[in-house]
Amino acid sequence: MTESARRGGPRGGPRGGLLSVGAVALAAGAAQPAAEAAEISIACGALGVEFQLCKDGAEAWAAESGHSVRLVNTPNSATERLALYQQLLAARAKDIDVFQIDVIWPGMLANHFIDLTPFSQGAEAAHFPAIVENNTVDGRLVAMPWFTDAGLLYYRKDLLEKHGKAVPATWRELTETAAAVQAAERAAGNDKLWGFVWQGKAYEGLTCNALEWIDSHGGGAVVDARGKITVNNPKAAEALDLAAGWVGAISPPGVLNYSEEEARGVFQSGNAVFMRNWPYAWAPANGADSPVRDLVGVSALPRGGAEGKQSGTLGGWQLAVSKYSDHPEVAASLVLYLTGLEEQKRRAIVGAYNPTIASLYKDAQVLSANPFFGSLYDTFTNAVARPSKIAGAKYNRLSSEFWNAAHAVLSGKSDATTGLARLERKLKRISRNGRW
Repeated sequence: MTESARRGGPRGGPRGGLLSVGAVALAAGAAQPAAEAAEISIACGALGVEFQLCKDGAEAWAAESGHSVRLVNTPNSATERLALYQQLLAARAKDIDVFQIDVIWPGMLANHFIDLTPFSQGAEAAHFPAIVENNTVDGRLVAMPWFTDAGLLYYRKDLLEKHGKAVPATWRELTETAAAVQAAERAAGNDKLWGFVWQGKAYEGLTCNALEWIDSHGGGAVVDARGKITVNNPKAAEALDLAAGWVGAISPPGVLNYSEEEARGVFQSGNAVFMRNWPYAWAPANGADSPVRDLVGVSALPRGGAEGKQSGTLGGWQLAVSKYSDHPEVAASLVLYLTGLEEQKRRAIVGAYNPTIASLYKDAQVLSANPFFGSLYDTFTNAVARPSKIAGAKYNRLSSEFWNAAHAVLSGKSDATTGLARLERKLKRISRNGRW
């Protein structure tokens, strides 16, 4: 999506110009008369092969149903995408019928989406119960699970083997291994190689990374289940100070502006030993034109130490139908098709998108395409959740303060102890002293 399209507002009639740039129209099939056909617009992400997979699935539904679909490009940054969604929904715009929403957004956006229960015929029973519960607000199923996520560690199998190194079990081991391999490779002339790339830009992706560091060290999840702000503690400070030491040492200074795709670009070009990213990065890393094809391994993220644990932040995306759609029943049909078993299986095989249907983790074809799905099943089902449910509509402010505090530490503008104390004071004001 272009910057001009992002900055615009709803204009004209039901299909204003805000989202016309980059939209892809998919023609209706001959399954029903044109007079009965509806055009459904869906906002799809574009990380890796995501947009193409969405297009292919929507096109199959269009051919089968006789309706047509208009695909809409949205910003890759979850933060920018949420701002765009909030602008559209506040205006009750009809530009988008089906929204692809982050796992942390149902509580914020629920009032703008229809209840899918009357259309689902019980399909939600096949999905992970925790995600269905996450998507149920005040008894209304406001979104169907589409794919789930957890942060993972990608590594270069060939470089670890070459230098006699094991996959690191702790963050300190990762720090040492990354430094050693980076130094050895640079001495041999590979001066573009870095040890570790991740998402350090001040946006939601940094909230995910920093939460993994802190939770793995035993520093909690920023806010506990009762709403108490817990982030200001020594273990959280230890985790952030360790990460700050990576910048300019084993991670390029530019990592402070990296989102998912920038990190993937460096790793996939062969210029990093380790990468933190989501499961989607597996498919392009092993694509026919990838310089690191067949050289990549995947594991759970490291523990915070001998007494720490492995923590991957829970991610994933859902599909929701706008209350302002002219065709909610048809839009719900598209949602149920795209989130169904066959479509989730196709997306898992082609694009390494983690299904939200448990039975697919035992499917031989899915496991053949993604061997780590089986071994890392517990990572996906026990991922650490961001405190979006307890914070509700205030989550975006909470997360913004958290990622800005983390970014200040990473960029050397603050030490972790001072930064976390300041963050605690801000979160107390936002929450009225923990009463979210």
